[in-house]
Amino acid sequence: MKSTHSPGGILERLNAGEVVVGDGGFVFALEKRGYVKAGPWTPEATITHPEAVRQLHREFLRAGANVMQAFTFYASDDKLVNRGQTMKYTGVQVNEAACDLAREVANEGDALMAGGVCQTPSYLSCKSENEVKYFEHVEEAEWAVQVLKTSGKPVAASLAIGPEGDLHGVSVGECAIRLVKAGAQIVGVNCHFDPQTCVETVKLMKAAVEKAGLKAHYMVQPLAYHTPDCNCQGFIDLPEFPFALEPRILTRWDMHKYARDAYNAGIRYIGGCCGYEPYHIRAVAEELKAERGFLPEASEKHGSWGAGLEMHTKPWVRARARREYWENILPASGRPKCASLSTPEGWGVTKGSTELLQHKESTTTQEMQRVLELQKKAKSTA
Repeated sequence: MKSTHSPGGILERLNAGEVVVGDGGFVFALEKRGYVKAGPWTPEATITHPEAVRQLHREFLRAGANVMQAFTFYASDDKLVNRGQTMKYTGVQVNEAACDLAREVANEGDALMAGGVCQTPSYLSCKSENEVKYFEHVEEAEWAVQVLKTSGKPVAASLAIGPEGDLHGVSVGECAIRLVKAGAQIVGVNCHFDPQTCVETVKLMKAAVEKAGLKAHYMVQPLAYHTPDCNCQGFIDLPEFPFALEPRILTRWDMHKYARDAYNAGIRYIGGCCGYEPYHIRAVAEELKAERGFLPEASEKHGSWGAGLEMHTKPWVRARARREYWENILPASGRPKCASLSTPEGWGVTKGSTELLQHKESTTTQEMQRVLELQKKAKSTA
């Protein structure tokens, strides 16, 4: 089936009631492939290894995404040189390269291109609005929206928050209202929490915006990990972050459910963030094939709900070629005596804490010792 989308940009498509499928998480995907350093998470690969970034864009496009979001997470100058990282590229260079790659691949298919602006270390270090001007704090996101509105382009504002609100205690509903009033036409959440939590959070946003008599479109781009044990700061507080999260990964069948739940909640921009691989986005696209009017190219060798298993040699595997089987399975972890949940390690620090002050120099031995002491204290009181 071929796409039957409305002409024009993102707002035209959403105004027409279309489903827009976003792409997945570039930071984690490219770290696993060896192109991003865990810790800084900066996107200089747009310059140093453009072929890797381009290929991942193409895989998401083939999987059914019709927005190519530029790989610009943490591409601000303050982050590029934070804590001993010596970067020979500027934020402008990294951002321009990322936008060029996203535009190039978007032009190869039926896709739009989106730029990206994210949170900054300068905000956490209590720099001024003028110095700062995906956020964990709605105030910082408001500042970004105000700047982006001057471009004349549609603005989507997505917060990395859960049902408890932002890290300064601003409620989910108030966050959404403030972003819409600042000028965002699309609001929602991304990252830090699993699909179920994120969909529930956007529901709260939608209810508050409508109650306030405002209008907006809604987006959701969650983690591809199960995180029911997270606290208000999300998965970065889990002891498995970032190198042992794989046991938490959602299956493609979990993604089918996520896509349907998001659609039923009135969310029309449905994508993913950290942990999402192209096959996850393909599952989203397959679940919404009726609403979108087509299957992605990547489904040609797949077959929705495992139909290709009908051709398997083993009869017990052929018996799994049905939706009912996969919707009801409870996958095993394969890890004997594996814990079902973890205790988050959040220390309750946010903007204004001296522990979050950023600097260009490498972390010293003394600073690391203090961090280890704080960690020990936090574990003893958990």
